[in-house]
Order: sequence, then structure tokens, then C-alpha cells
Amino acid sequence: MSLWAALLLRSDPSTPPSDEQLRGLSTWALQFSPRVAIVEDAVVLEVEGSVRLHGGRRALRDRIVGQAAELDARQVAWAPTSLGAIAFARAGKENGVRGPVTAMLDALPMDVIAAVRPHLTTLTQLGCRILGDVRALPRGGISRRFDKSLLLAMDQAYGLRPEAHVWEVLPETFRARQELMSRVDTAPALLFGARRLVIQLCGWLAARHSGTSAFVLRWMHDAMRPRGAGEGGELTIRTASAMRDPEHLCRLLAENLAKTKLAAPAGDIELEALDVHPLEELSKSLLPDAAQSGESMTLVLERVAARLGPDKVRRPVLVEDHRLEWQTHWQPAPLPLPKKRARRSRFPQPNFILPTPLRLAMRGDQPMYQGVLQLRVGPHRIEGGWWHRIKDVDAETTATVVRDYWVARSPRAGFLWVFHEHLGGDAAAWYLHGSFS
Repeated sequence: MSLWAALLLRSDPSTPPSDEQLRGLSTWALQFSPRVAIVEDAVVLEVEGSVRLHGGRRALRDRIVGQAAELDARQVAWAPTSLGAIAFARAGKENGVRGPVTAMLDALPMDVIAAVRPHLTTLTQLGCRILGDVRALPRGGISRRFDKSLLLAMDQAYGLRPEAHVWEVLPETFRARQELMSRVDTAPALLFGARRLVIQLCGWLAARHSGTSAFVLRWMHDAMRPRGAGEGGELTIRTASAMRDPEHLCRLLAENLAKTKLAAPAGDIELEALDVHPLEELSKSLLPDAAQSGESMTLVLERVAARLGPDKVRRPVLVEDHRLEWQTHWQPAPLPLPKKRARRSRFPQPNFILPTPLRLAMRGDQPMYQGVLQLRVGPHRIEGGWWHRIKDVDAETTATVVRDYWVARSPRAGFLWVFHEHLGGDAAAWYLHGSFS
């Protein structure tokens, strides 16, 4: 199922948003998905394929909603279809994917679909109040009495017919213009309008996987300017390295505007990117990528530990111990490996051991595990651990063991590693501790 987002711009109800506003918003939206289109008075983008890239639906939603508000978007909504998302946005409902889309669309007013608006009077006279009423009308009667666009738009909104869009193409260069809401007499006051253009610029840079090291802000003087003031002015901002952080770029712009004086009131501004450079994206993977193929495992672990914390990354190390379950220790990865190594034993060692030995059932004095076990090799005594202190909740104990190990054969489970203890507990009890592959 697809996931669509629709963005509606703030505008006078009698005046739709300008083409320049829609183009600017669509250019910014291309950083989230290559499938961006302008539909009627809204910008829609198909983001299902980008959800995982941006950290999930919630993270993607928060980023789009947060920045779209600064670009003068009054409403953002989500739905399985683009026309459905526009309908929810016009109705002031953001989430159109939290239930059956048919039932949720049925409850919306009729005018949220543009193709229905020319027929509102007739549909109202027929007793229709919501989209569900329109959908309940006979399809044959709708197609004969109204134009084809009404039935087509309804089917597309409900996902019954495919939607066709003309996708926006990312421009090769960035140059955006904006008319200010009122005449501006001081340069610092230009920042309010310029911030929107900077956010658009950073969206365009993100879509190109690039950054800018220089951009220019131009302002155009009002037509009623004094003689000799000229048509306008400009301010060029340069950075030490290519970047696309809107907050940092706006801070630099604010610092420079504070030292600038306008020769006359300004009515329009324009932002243009001068120097654009590709940015190397930092890998979010914990494993070395192709560019790091020559990196040793030690350096990889050091980098991962620096990212997650030294106690979050551990690796197993072998230490010298007679008890097999204590021959493997876990320690923080950045620490050097101990010099001691586990001592090789002539007695067969299992490939897998259990975290906790499993007590076996008995038939007389013979241990059982999926059948009676046949003791093949043994006994091999392992004794020690008096030096190993284990802190418990109530007291401190030692991990001393005195065990006789055998290699046993089970009729169904194959060769196993079993033992019975000689220190405390039930001396007649047998335990399964490992298996051989």
C-alpha cells in the first residue's frame, strides 16, 4: 500500500497559491522522495519507499511537518492515495491511514474533492452531505448526469483507479524569488522572508546530496524608491566548507544583515546558490562499507564503540580456565585482548555448551536424553574455581566445581557432553552441558 503526503499552502480563499509558491514547496519536498507532483492547489509526494531511509513514519512525519510549517504550509495530511491525502488536508485531518480509508473518506464533506465542487448544488438537492452520500449514488446515474471527472476523481481518491501524475524534476541550479508581505525598511527584517528561501535551498541541496559554500541574497527596492537608490542590492555569504544546515546558514545571514543598510525599502528578495559541492554522507551502518574495506576489525570496533559508548560494544575473549563455561569472557571491545589463551585439552571438547547445565532424567543408574545414553569416552575430571568469586544479591559465593565429564551417545540426539558432580547436591544426578556438531 502506498503512503502519500499532501501539503496545502496558506492562501486567501478567493486566491489560490501562486505557481512560484507551489514550485518552491515541491523543490523542497524532493529531498524526501523523487515522486513529487503538483496537484490542483497542493503538493503531493509518495513517501512509502522513503520511510525506512528517514527513520520510520514518525520521524519522517515530524521532519516534514516541522519544516513545512516554516514554508507557509497550513496543513499536512497522509493517506494511501494522493487525492485522498488532499481531501484529508482540506478537511483539516492529518491522519488518513489510521483506519479503513473508505470509512474515513466517507465522513468528509463533499467539497474536499475539487471535481465535486461544480456540482455541489445539484448533489445537495439530491440529499448528499458527505462523500459517503455521493459514493452511495448509482454509478450509472452519476456518469450520465455529471461529467466523467467526478466519478474518476472519486474512484482515484478511494484507490479504485490508478492515479497519473507529472513528476517534478529537480532543477540543476537553485534560484528562488519571494515577494515580501510588506515593505521592509531595514536589512535585518529581510531575514524573516529569507529564512523560507534558505530552507528551500537546503531541501534542494539535500535532494542533490550536496552542500553550498557560497550563496547570495538579493533584494529589490520598491518602485517608490528615492532617486539614486538603484534597483536593489545583494549580500554574498561564504562558508569555510560546503554545508546545508539551515540554522547555521540563517545565523550567518543574520550576522551579515545586521551590518547592512538598505538604500531604500525592499519589496522582493531572491536567493541563489553560487558554489555547490557534493557532500560525502557519513555511513550510518555499524559495519565497514566499501570505502572502509581495508580497515581492521580493531579500528571498526573502536569506531562503533565511540558511536554507541564504550560499554555498549563487547567482544568474547578466551582465557585460561579448566572450566569450559568460564573459558569465554566478555569485555568492552576497545580494551586490549588478554595475553592468556584457553589451554587445549586432549579430551574431546563440545562445539556448543548450554548457558545452564540441564539435569537429565534417570532410568535406574543410567542417564537419559531422547533415549538411554551410552557413555563412550571418559571420565575426564574438571576441578577448580575456588579463586572465582561471584557476587550474589545476599552473599558472595565461589564457582568451585568438581565434575566428571563423559562423551555420551544418545540414540536420537547424537554425541553429547554430560557430567555428574562430586561436590554438593545429588551425587547420582547427571547433567547435559554441551553437544557435538
